[in-house]
Amino acid sequence: MNSTTQATLIKVPAVTLGFWIIKILATTLGETGGDAVSMSMDLGYLISSALFMLLFVAMVLWQIRATDFQPLRYWATILASTTVGTTLADFATRSLGIGYGGGTLLLLTLLALTLVFWHRQLGSIDITSVSSVKAQFFYWLTIMFSQTLGTALGDWTADSADLGYLFAAGVFGSLLLLIVLLTYFSHISRTALFWAAFVLTRPLGAVVGDFLDKPVAQGGLDLSRYSATAALLTTIVLLIVLLPQRAALKTH
Repeated sequence: MNSTTQATLIKVPAVTLGFWIIKILATTLGETGGDAVSMSMDLGYLISSALFMLLFVAMVLWQIRATDFQPLRYWATILASTTVGTTLADFATRSLGIGYGGGTLLLLTLLALTLVFWHRQLGSIDITSVSSVKAQFFYWLTIMFSQTLGTALGDWTADSADLGYLFAAGVFGSLLLLIVLLTYFSHISRTALFWAAFVLTRPLGAVVGDFLDKPVAQGGLDLSRYSATAALLTTIVLLIVLLPQRAALKTH
């Protein structure tokens, strides 16, 4: 099977700088967009989570049924995962009353169990092995848990740990920089580093999103959630169109 045929079987993008830029913007939009629906529209966390979960499931099924990699379809599914992650985390930590610490621990456990079960079932959690329906199911389940965990972790760091949005963003940005250095100057598994970076981009986006739309008295800029979400979405679409993207190639 040649590389072109292999690429059609893998409907996730190759990991590039552009991938990470769009991912961080998408996680930030997840925070502002999720809050816009649950708070600004006053639908509440439970109803918002149900609506976004339906959208996420529909997008995942569309992604799985597709026969090739399409950037717009892939990133639309990512955006659905970030918004449902925001409202689910808020529902767990606030409505269920388990707090940011409890929510973070619960979601970290679920994420770890998903990755372990995925590896035991298929032998690899590398994105270049995401070609079968089962692998795609595990991939998107892992992403949903990572997006939800990231929201709870970001809120815990900025609010419960009282670091504030900008300082918390600096913490997560520094951890991502550390992963970049480890990628080039260590022998740590690239797959492990990828998933660590993938998880960390979510709390970074969460605290940046909160910084944009939270009141000035709470350390934010008090921007409209609707305008912030629209601006982020416009930027993401432009980057998807302008930046070259290709499917990750299956490894042997």
